[in-house]
Amino acid sequence: MKTLIFAAGRGERMRPLTDTLPKPLLQVGGKPLIVWHLERLAAAGLSEVVINCAHLADTLQAALGDGSACGVRIAWSREPAGALETAGGIAWAQPLLGDDPFLVINGDVFCDWDLARAPAIAATLGARGRDAHLVMVDNPPQHPGGDFALVGDSVVAARHAAATLTYAGIGIFSPALVAGVERGAVMKLRPLLDAAIAAGRLGGEHHGGRWVDVGTPERLAALDRELRR
Repeated sequence: MKTLIFAAGRGERMRPLTDTLPKPLLQVGGKPLIVWHLERLAAAGLSEVVINCAHLADTLQAALGDGSACGVRIAWSREPAGALETAGGIAWAQPLLGDDPFLVINGDVFCDWDLARAPAIAATLGARGRDAHLVMVDNPPQHPGGDFALVGDSVVAARHAAATLTYAGIGIFSPALVAGVERGAVMKLRPLLDAAIAAGRLGGEHHGGRWVDVGTPERLAALDRELRR
């Protein structure tokens, strides 16, 4: 099973740190944020990794190379200047990802969800009539309204439930989810997820463990202090 790590963004909320360094290379607990992902993937037996890149792509590729230092094999999906957003990034990387379901991880989250579960979930997507399976978490202070809701293991629109959850930036996706996205198009993922909900084809689960959206210098520093302890 392959994994796509989103690492192409400019990291506007992290400026000025990201003016000279790609956000995935910002350090927490003594190593780059993206290395935590790569090492956890290797430990879970998920060694085939695709990383998309755009902002300071040369710096990112030079730092990680072929991934062998982290126990993985990296294929690079280099996007046009300005990047293609999330759905556009998946469509651009599709030739490297192949025809089977794949794991997606946002490069700017820190989470202890069990990555080794991904292949088993991927194997059931088709039989369950699902285009994707989202890992969701309790709403953080910076996003109190959440994104979606869960009814059993089905993801539904937030307006249909009293309690909402936040998409963790981790999911298992079928290529069918982005089948209608033209390669090279700039497109966010949210409209495709909303369409999958409307069609009853989006599954998910609630993860109650550790999760941090490392989206600002303050949250980066707080996570760094925590990991160093």
